[in-house]
Amino acid sequence: MVTLDNPVYVLFMLALMVLLGVLAEKTKWGNQLGAALLAIVFTAVIANLGLVPSASNSIVLYDGIFSYVAPLSIFFLMLGVNLNAIKKAGLPMIGLFVLGSLATVLGILLAWLFIHPETQLGENASTLAGMLTGTYTGGSVNFNAIALEYEFQEQGVLYAGTIAVDNVVTTLWIIVTLALPRLLRPIWKDNRGATQGTQTAQEIEKKGMDIFSLAWLFVLGASSFFIAETLSRYFPSIPSILTLTTLGILLAQTKFVSCLNGAHTLGLYMVFLFLAVIGAYCEIEAVVALKEIGWTLFLFTTLAVLVHGVVIIGVGGLLYRDWSMIAIASQANIGGGATALALAETFDRRELMLPAILVGTLGNALGTYLGFLVIQLL
Repeated sequence: MVTLDNPVYVLFMLALMVLLGVLAEKTKWGNQLGAALLAIVFTAVIANLGLVPSASNSIVLYDGIFSYVAPLSIFFLMLGVNLNAIKKAGLPMIGLFVLGSLATVLGILLAWLFIHPETQLGENASTLAGMLTGTYTGGSVNFNAIALEYEFQEQGVLYAGTIAVDNVVTTLWIIVTLALPRLLRPIWKDNRGATQGTQTAQEIEKKGMDIFSLAWLFVLGASSFFIAETLSRYFPSIPSILTLTTLGILLAQTKFVSCLNGAHTLGLYMVFLFLAVIGAYCEIEAVVALKEIGWTLFLFTTLAVLVHGVVIIGVGGLLYRDWSMIAIASQANIGGGATALALAETFDRRELMLPAILVGTLGNALGTYLGFLVIQLL
């Protein structure tokens, strides 16, 4: 009998949801949503129906996808990076990311004033606010750094509940940012097209994939991953993802690697698998099970992210009027570099892939400081 935690069964279901997303994208309605968004939604549905494990009963396969598939997807997509296009995109992305970080702080402070989480959470509320500030600036590294400093992880149920709420809100915001450019362009036309500077994903995929290229891609990916992990052990201050990204960019500038076929297709499929797991982590039942505390956490977190969204869309729209870039910068704040990269790929903004990763790393450095600042302010 097949159990839900059987990794082969779960991998089959994840692959099936990606396939359904790709097939649905070819329909008139699916084309408006995109395969990435559809893969997230389809997997979230089956996870909440209990057909695959969710966040509260996560399996080793999910950890493996986060630890290996997601970083390697970044590496393979970096092999198509155009450095000349990145020069134009870098500074605006950094500006939008800093704006989004400040908007996160503002969102947390306003949510504190309106929701009053301290009435339900007591003295833990300010620590929780700092953790959410950190994770919505740079990711889970900041979330856990602040939690460890204040020993918040010892608050078993509350700690698990905060993670559950974070997973749900983050998934919902991925959906929002994926849909954002399509929703806003008819209302407020941006000052640039959807694609710039390099070949589109469709043009690259037409090159196909051959066994020679595939064999080389796996060798390059595995060896670069090994080098990045080894360096991170000797130099812990250098994130392995930065090393892996750098190796991918350097290799992309060589004639031999640039002639290999299939790197984009391979990286894109890995991104879809990673996003499918993000969908599986959207566990609504875990939030509902917390009752009043869960709803307080959900309302507090949702309001904070909404304020972040309003500020970065409003101010970013006035300054740049590039909805794809704004969506990617916002996702770098709320979801981190990997999901921001997924958006850049989905929007065919290949010149924004590297800036998405870099500002995500910037968030890892900035988020903990802003989190501690919020705790002191509260």
